[in-house]
Amino acid sequence: MAYMRADVLRADEQALSGPAAMAVFPSEAGTPRAAREHVRAVLLRGDPPMPETKMDDVCLIVSELVTNAYRYGGEPDDSVMVVVLPTANCVRVEVHDTRRKRPRLRTDSDERARGRGLHIVAALAARWDVVERPFGKAVWAEVARGD
Repeated sequence: MAYMRADVLRADEQALSGPAAMAVFPSEAGTPRAAREHVRAVLLRGDPPMPETKMDDVCLIVSELVTNAYRYGGEPDDSVMVVVLPTANCVRVEVHDTRRKRPRLRTDSDERARGRGLHIVAALAARWDVVERPFGKAVWAEVARGD
């Protein structure tokens, strides 16, 4: 089942080559790394190539979103799905989990070791949001290819 739809992109965007790349990972501690590697591999195959600094931004966003999905998005035996959709102007990534609770930006604190992930996503992404799904949610972000 494809979760990406043409109507979720801006009117001026169009997928570069066919359907989105999707991968399903177990919800466990090693998943953020595996998801980053998957996204990097997808983007390295892309044409036009993704600038390295932007690739790093996309991978960091994926890491933060997958970490949130692993920690807060479901039960230990659940899965996390990562979707990558490159377009001519941006790369859109989605992280799907089984929990419907929407993530929220926490207030800044020097006393907490956690709670900064969505601030990182908001700083690096051109735009991001959360979409409810029949059995959970998808948190998505778009990173512009250019400056």
